[in-house]
Amino acid sequence: MESDFTTKKIISKEILLKAYTRMMQAKSMADIYEENRNICKYVHSTSRGHEAIQLATAYQLSKEDWVSPYYRDESLLLGIGFTPYQLMLQLLAKAEDPFSGGRSYYSHPSSKLEGLPKIIHQSSATGMQAIPTTGVAQGIKYIEDFKLQNFEKNPVVICSLGDNSVTEGEVAEAFQFAALHQLPIIFLVQDNEWGISVTKEEARTADAYDYAAGFVGLNRMRIDGTDFVESFIQMQKAVHFVREERKPLLVCAKTVLIGHHTSGVRREFYRDEADLAKHRAKDPGIILKKYLLEEGFNEETLSQIEIEARKQIEEDFNKAILAPDPKPETVKEHVYAPTPITEEKGTRIPENGEKIPMVDAGIHAIQELMHKHPEALLYGQDVGGRIGGVFREAVTLQQKFGNKRVFNTAIQEAYIIGSTVGMSAVGLKPIVEVQFADYIYPGINQLVTEVSKSCYLSNGKYPVSSIIRVPIGAYGGGGPYHSGSVETMLAQIKGIKIAYPSNAADFKGLFKAAFYDPNPVIFLEHKGLYWSKVPGTEDAKTVEPAEDYILPFGKANIIKFANEEEIQKGRTLVVVTYGMGVYWAKEAAKNFEGRVEIIDLRTIKPIDEELVFERVKLHGKCILLTEEALNNSMMEAFGARISKNCFKYLDAAVEIMGSLDLPSVPINLILEKEMLPNAEKLSLKINELLNN
Repeated sequence: MESDFTTKKIISKEILLKAYTRMMQAKSMADIYEENRNICKYVHSTSRGHEAIQLATAYQLSKEDWVSPYYRDESLLLGIGFTPYQLMLQLLAKAEDPFSGGRSYYSHPSSKLEGLPKIIHQSSATGMQAIPTTGVAQGIKYIEDFKLQNFEKNPVVICSLGDNSVTEGEVAEAFQFAALHQLPIIFLVQDNEWGISVTKEEARTADAYDYAAGFVGLNRMRIDGTDFVESFIQMQKAVHFVREERKPLLVCAKTVLIGHHTSGVRREFYRDEADLAKHRAKDPGIILKKYLLEEGFNEETLSQIEIEARKQIEEDFNKAILAPDPKPETVKEHVYAPTPITEEKGTRIPENGEKIPMVDAGIHAIQELMHKHPEALLYGQDVGGRIGGVFREAVTLQQKFGNKRVFNTAIQEAYIIGSTVGMSAVGLKPIVEVQFADYIYPGINQLVTEVSKSCYLSNGKYPVSSIIRVPIGAYGGGGPYHSGSVETMLAQIKGIKIAYPSNAADFKGLFKAAFYDPNPVIFLEHKGLYWSKVPGTEDAKTVEPAEDYILPFGKANIIKFANEEEIQKGRTLVVVTYGMGVYWAKEAAKNFEGRVEIIDLRTIKPIDEELVFERVKLHGKCILLTEEALNNSMMEAFGARISKNCFKYLDAAVEIMGSLDLPSVPINLILEKEMLPNAEKLSLKINELLNN
């Protein structure tokens, strides 16, 4: 979509004066923040130089729309209706900060306010908002396709980006998905030619407009973002195009950087006077004032606007200084949204039920949920109708629900994971899959930066309700890139939940709980248990629970009890494990009849410390068994907590058993066996501990 703009077009007097007023407010805010550096102690950026394009964009938006501002977008926030005082509450990290309750930086908004465009959680990781925001547009398209909601206007999604952030690979994933699926989104790139101290010549071969040409189906415009009149008319055209055509568009708006990069990286650190003068010459406020005077506006009126803006901003700033800080006890609030699933319910073992493998439990759980909930959908690599997953873990689902509810994605782990933020925000329940645990790493940035922090940093407004399926674990010579275990890395991420079922019944019950949980859930699924192909894992097949069966997170299960007489004699121990470890433990326990108790954790976050501590105190001896490499593992950390809480009851140190500390699982079967734990190795450890 090429630009055909000419500048001399009519915009209403009201809009022009409103824009000038907001520009003067933004200028006064920047000036006052600079004059009060000792008070404005938290790092912040301002919108100086970007005011025109931001206000022009804001004035096109309606309550149906979604916008993701980045950290220099205070003028955009002013334009859509937030007051300077509200922004200052975040600047000073006050309790009444409407976005994060004092938890996040200035101009890092999130909002669900009635009557205003909605804003998902915004992070500081530049460019990372592109994927979650594209997820919003993906969700809106899904809602429109299935007529799940009626809108007064077709919603438009705006994703604001700085020019240097466009070089991020995850931005490319967002562009690719938006173009391929023709989503109703505008990528607004504000190009001031700087990326902190990095110039455009150092950072990129082309601006965003030229770069976007490579994404077939992504329309594009280039405009002067310092000129409010041009910006307004062009953004009006852009928003109208996306609202009506339902196609993606990139707008490359040339701007200037008048202020500091941030209060912590000041302009004098890296810019010379010639560069600063070049940018100041295109100050949007000066350009708009000149236009207004040429159009016959009274200079005294404009001067009075400047004076009133400064006065109001001073008053708001002084008021914000006096606003209360957050109470210390609120620091733990909103890590998770409350889940309605707190008790085991339904029929776990129906009469005349048939045994099914674990892989079928997953398929049936998703099928039942999708029949019941039109907001549920499944996507990921190879989950579509041709093969239904590389382990057949999604087979038949596309045929039953169509290719708009079950579909393949490109190899885009970051998009698969990060898009769930936006999909969840619009009320959908995405179930997505990363094909192997070894390939989750490209998605970790989104998982940590966006998914896990959304609930906490939005002050509870935007928990991410999603399920991320991850086939995991080693068996049968899968080799170094298809056999890894990643529990410890995931367990370190706060704000997510992790399931790791060992059998079909637990899988189905936990999956239902995950679906109804408003928080993000990682579902780790051991490949060797899917079909019970590994010798000794036949018990992973269970009678299929009824459709109403649901199993809450954080409830471990004692799958084998020790003999009471042996317990009284002090001749027992408890093995705490999960996943494939359950079957190593069951096989090893056969050598110590009545003397070994086995606990299956079932979920890793939350972990059932209460049951484990209780049973360790009873037995006095404990082995923690994991498939992960041992040193610095999650189970080592759990062992430390057990030692601390059960110290006076222990007859021996807590033992932790895992794989050898190697960079990856070797493909050769002999080497794989040597690396991994197994029943034989566990038997030796049990014997040693029982006879110590």
